[in-house]
Amino acid sequence: MTTLYDVVDSPLGELLLVGEVSASAKGGTALASLSLPGQKGGAVVQDGWRRDRAAFEEIGLQLSAYFAGRLTRFEIEYTDSGTAFQRRVWRALEDVPYGGTTTYKEIAERVGTSAVGVRAVGTAIGRNPLLVVRPCHRVIGADGALRGYAGGLESKERLLGLEGALAP
Repeated sequence: MTTLYDVVDSPLGELLLVGEVSASAKGGTALASLSLPGQKGGAVVQDGWRRDRAAFEEIGLQLSAYFAGRLTRFEIEYTDSGTAFQRRVWRALEDVPYGGTTTYKEIAERVGTSAVGVRAVGTAIGRNPLLVVRPCHRVIGADGALRGYAGGLESKERLLGLEGALAP
């Protein structure tokens, strides 16, 4: 299967979108990765990947609507990746509503992990390949402080500000 990619502009800088053709996906492409500029562990274009703007048109439209404040929930099909535990954590992220936040401990409780599992939850969140669309930016520290974000804390703060989740 050919890996497709495109680069789209955003208020956070150029986003690298990576995906695969999918007959069931709205727009025909299942998203495998969305990386921010300078992202820790972000995707890098590989030999054999094919740039295809049209394949990411629907995803790009949804991202534009999100950044303009007109979209609060993405309707994007994702490729299957990660361990069973990571997928449970990532599904829990998708339940955190636009404009809301949660803590690492609350995510650990949702996925049935004890308090000692909070670190494992943090690691799984840090390996989320779909920044922005799978909202790991909505996870904050128990004390309300912004904690780690693979795209950088400045980007996390901008996303939470866009969603109205930060106290004035």
